[in-house]
Amino acid sequence: MTALPIHSSETAVSISGLPRHVGLQATVRQTMTMAWRATLKMRRNLEQFFDVIIQPLLFTAMFAGIFGGAVAGSVDNYLPLLIPGLIAQTVLTACVATGTQIREDMDKGVFDRFKVLPISRVAPLAGPMVADMIRYLIAGVLTFGTGMVIGYRPGGGVLGVAGAILLGVVAGWSLAWIFTWFGTVGKTAQSVQAYSLMVMFPLTFLSNAFVPADTLPGWLEAFTKVNPVSHVVTALRDLANTGQVTAEVGWALVGCLAVIAIFAPLAVRGFTKKM
Repeated sequence: MTALPIHSSETAVSISGLPRHVGLQATVRQTMTMAWRATLKMRRNLEQFFDVIIQPLLFTAMFAGIFGGAVAGSVDNYLPLLIPGLIAQTVLTACVATGTQIREDMDKGVFDRFKVLPISRVAPLAGPMVADMIRYLIAGVLTFGTGMVIGYRPGGGVLGVAGAILLGVVAGWSLAWIFTWFGTVGKTAQSVQAYSLMVMFPLTFLSNAFVPADTLPGWLEAFTKVNPVSHVVTALRDLANTGQVTAEVGWALVGCLAVIAIFAPLAVRGFTKKM
């Protein structure tokens, strides 16, 4: 029995005939399915956790020892300033891997399978990012834990620390949309990583994460005050050190929503063009 040939035009029609509109409930369900797929990949490749495990341990001890005396007079006085800043820096560094991993999956043809599926265009992007929230959680817990081992005593107590970790996870998920967009428009994983690092370093080191903003030159202080990472760091300090939900916490959440509103559509659009 001879199989009938399938013409490319017929295939195109069948693919284009698939429903493209997906409801909110289905989008959430598909996103969580993609998140579960990403967690399975993490379990098989534990190297994805090295940065969020090693970096908090290494950077917390190293930065406290190097900058503690110079910035705050002692390590103990510097830790309330440093620990929340390191959480923001560690989470932002972990975000870089999100865009790079998406670009690698696209290069390997993984996302080609989604072309013929009637699924939400945002699910393949948001799913891995939801899974990456596990990495942000690990980074926050280990950073606080290492800080406490070397003498940090957060005045906000358990609830303040838990709130700071939760805010760090939310900030990481929102900022990851920037690097996800890089992943959809970059030509190679190496170029995506290069773009991401060029954004990540100014956002973290030109913020109030490691030194008070008022100690910086005037032009740099002005940039630091409008840097969204600075608002996140200040909010983390308010939660962890005092346990208070201040206006900075609100501004940090507003900034996170603004980043999502800008870069999530850009990432979906770049992804759709690749599809």
